[in-house]
Amino acid sequence: MTLRLHGYWRSTASYRVRIALALKGVGHEQVTHDLRTGAQRAPAFLALNPQGLVPALELDGEREDEAAVLTQSLAILEWLDEAYPHTPLLPRDALGRATVRAMAGLVCCDIHPLNNLRVLQALRRDFQASDAQVSAWIARWIGTGFDALEVLIARHGGDFAFGDAATMADCCLIPQVYSAQRFGIDLASWPAIARIAARCEALEPFRRAHPAQQPDAD
Repeated sequence: MTLRLHGYWRSTASYRVRIALALKGVGHEQVTHDLRTGAQRAPAFLALNPQGLVPALELDGEREDEAAVLTQSLAILEWLDEAYPHTPLLPRDALGRATVRAMAGLVCCDIHPLNNLRVLQALRRDFQASDAQVSAWIARWIGTGFDALEVLIARHGGDFAFGDAATMADCCLIPQVYSAQRFGIDLASWPAIARIAARCEALEPFRRAHPAQQPDAD
């Protein structure tokens, strides 16, 4: 089966999937869609993902029933964990899985959507928000989410955000840390997050998935 990841180098949602693929050692092709130019709204891509968002993971199997397009990064991570069960992204116990999913959801549902490109564009275009106001908006929602994540990592973390193996929580946390740093947010207030980020960023799968290492990076 051929996996084709439709994404963008600086998309944190695409970054999550790249980390998971790298952790599992799953080969794939990459197709870039420049979000700055609106390439994700091109008819050809909308035919794959009607929502017009990245990432989308295109499955090209030998049989017709193996062909599909998966959307939404969390759903893609869950599918990857089931399709490629080696190097699991979720703990074996039910409580552990629920906790990791909660940590991942905190990032993907409560932090990232409020700070993604289309929301920031709407703040500027529809509400005439200044750069200072947009920066304050970004810092507010990242800070609120990181405050909660800091407690969860202190409670459940070890070498990684949950326990001593990389999980879906790290796949989501590290791209959000990258986004926070890109927006000039100091991690000093969240030492547990900073510690986990430093550990992950030193590991080869995380380095390989980093935006700066992508072929479409500029």
